[in-house]
Amino acid sequence: MHVPEVVRVHVWISGAVQGVGFRFYAERTARRLGLSGFARNLVDGRVEAAAEGPKDIVDAYISALRNGPPGARVDNIETKWETPSGHHGFRVLGSA
Repeated sequence: MHVPEVVRVHVWISGAVQGVGFRFYAERTARRLGLSGFARNLVDGRVEAAAEGPKDIVDAYISALRNGPPGARVDNIETKWETPSGHHGFRVLGSA
């Protein structure tokens, strides 16, 4: 039986991504895909998120973030692959 590789990605999304429900879109998408992590607004206008799970599912999550919710405009996504932390659940955090 093949066990999928678990990965963690940290992402920073820039564009018109605050005030449009982006964090909650990130949360709903992650929960639907079965991923763990967090999303929060940053003071510089970006949204920061992290997600853990199987590599192919995390890749699908990044693709979904590139589209964003209605009303959002994603100009750029910066990604950083990290060691999984074993985080469970997905949370929307306060601004950082």
